Amino acid sequence: MEKHRCPGAPSVAAMDITIHSSFLPHTDPEASLAFFRDALGFEIRLDVGDGTMRWITVGPPNQPDTSIVLTPPAVDPGMTEDERRTISEMMAKGTYAVLLLAADDVDAAFEEIAAHDVEVVQEPTDQPYGIRDCAFRDPAGNLVRIQQRP
Repeated sequence: MEKHRCPGAPSVAAMDITIHSSFLPHTDPEASLAFFRDALGFEIRLDVGDGTMRWITVGPPNQPDTSIVLTPPAVDPGMTEDERRTISEMMAKGTYAVLLLAADDVDAAFEEIAAHDVEVVQEPTDQPYGIRDCAFRDPAGNLVRIQQRP
């Protein structure tokens, strides 16, 4: 049977779906808090657990409906030891997770963040594809890029 799309039919693009939370692994909850709260200026929204087994929800104060959940890595009981080891190795190299943020003034954001004890990966740069951005690593090794808002 042949299907025909009706011109006025609803599409996925018309749905009211937003980004609520995204997950990013941490290896040291206190160091991650210092990075996201103190260097990036995010607010703490939830802090659950103890020691390294903490799930910490943070987000920008001006986006109360969008959060990042900082999680202990590889705690899924269904993971094998090989998978846990691979995740740990990738995190140590900084190749496991990436967070892309945006700022009105990437140069000012860079200066403010770099004033904290953070690992700078790239100073503000005009990329050949038309974006100005900079990059840091969070304490767990995750790459955090910040793009200039258009």
